[in-house]
Amino acid sequence: MDLRRLRTFVAVAELGTVSKAAVRLRIGQPALSRQLGDLQQELGLTLFDRVGRGLILTAAGEQFLADCRHVLAHIDAVRERAEVLRRGDSGVLKLAAPPHTIESVLSTFLPRYAERFPDVHVKLSEALGPEQTPLLERGDVHVGIRHDQGDRRFESRVLPPDEVLAACAASFELGQAGHIDIGRLASYPLLLPDSGYSIRRLFDAACRLADVRPNVLLESRAPHTLLALAEAGQGVAIITSLLRTDRYKLRILRVTHRRKPIRERFAIQWDKRRPLPPYAESFCEALAEYIREVLPITHPTESKMGGARKQSAIRKSRQRRGSSRVGTRGKLGAYEQ
Repeated sequence: MDLRRLRTFVAVAELGTVSKAAVRLRIGQPALSRQLGDLQQELGLTLFDRVGRGLILTAAGEQFLADCRHVLAHIDAVRERAEVLRRGDSGVLKLAAPPHTIESVLSTFLPRYAERFPDVHVKLSEALGPEQTPLLERGDVHVGIRHDQGDRRFESRVLPPDEVLAACAASFELGQAGHIDIGRLASYPLLLPDSGYSIRRLFDAACRLADVRPNVLLESRAPHTLLALAEAGQGVAIITSLLRTDRYKLRILRVTHRRKPIRERFAIQWDKRRPLPPYAESFCEALAEYIREVLPITHPTESKMGGARKQSAIRKSRQRRGSSRVGTRGKLGAYEQ
């Protein structure tokens, strides 16, 4: 059985049309159609039904798709294992991460990594958490950085948790002591990240638990759009603590539910079936260490009252230490006399 035909079948099944599959596989549509027809003839099965301009799998096609994915995954794993043995500490490392992670973490980490591994070329793909799963399964990327999905197909290097934060204009009277309960956010116009972001799904789940219906003003795939609108006083942006906010004049508060922060584990993940090259393993170790150093990127803003209390506590502590030193000198002087 020709592996090219199997890859053609999987591509058409995933994309739904011959034209899109031809673009992915970089072959002409007539050649792709012939491969698909030859495969169905070889098997004696009808794998697709045509609906309009698209193709949908038959019952036999759905079962055959699972088998094809299994076979191709093993073939790719064997090929990658041989390549790992051959190339050692040089090659291409394919990495997927959300845009804010690329900006906040990878932009400063990659130069450090390049000093240690100058012969490794890191190829970045911008992808949100759910979008990374098929990339990892197909072997399009070696490693993904995202919130831990709890998927047992993937090996994980667990990192510090990422928190849900609220960002608003400095003039907003919102929350206290650096945090706000999710129930109190219901009355404010909210600027939310697109549902593709894991932090958005985490926020939505917390709203359901708290029986809160958020007042959504805008949803966006661009986190900095939310920050710019929040700075302009147009609403409260819900963001991740991994997002840089230092370019904006904002108040930052930790979003809580029943006085507990809303957070989710962050992780570096890869497909268990695919062996990582040695330099990729080193990359994961070094990146995990670096992320532990820098997380969280954004901290809650210290309230004025909280800052005053802190300064007052520092002054009192210094006064107590000074009194203690004076008292000690007095006792020593009396003893010496």
